[in-house]
Amino acid sequence: MSKSPLMSMVKGVAVGMIAGACLGYAGKSAADDNPKIRKKVCRVKRTMGDVADTAKYMFK
Repeated sequence: MSKSPLMSMVKGVAVGMIAGACLGYAGKSAADDNPKIRKKVCRVKRTMGDVADTAKYMFK
């Protein structure tokens, strides 16, 4: 019996979502324990927001 390509994609997406949730939880726990990490996370969020804005303007 062969696997459907759609089913393989759905399984891949599900595994990716679960891995992302686990990494997000671990990162949040680390950021709550260490203020230096929290500051760096805020800086990364701001930078990614700037990158997203730049990309949005490029595609207009």
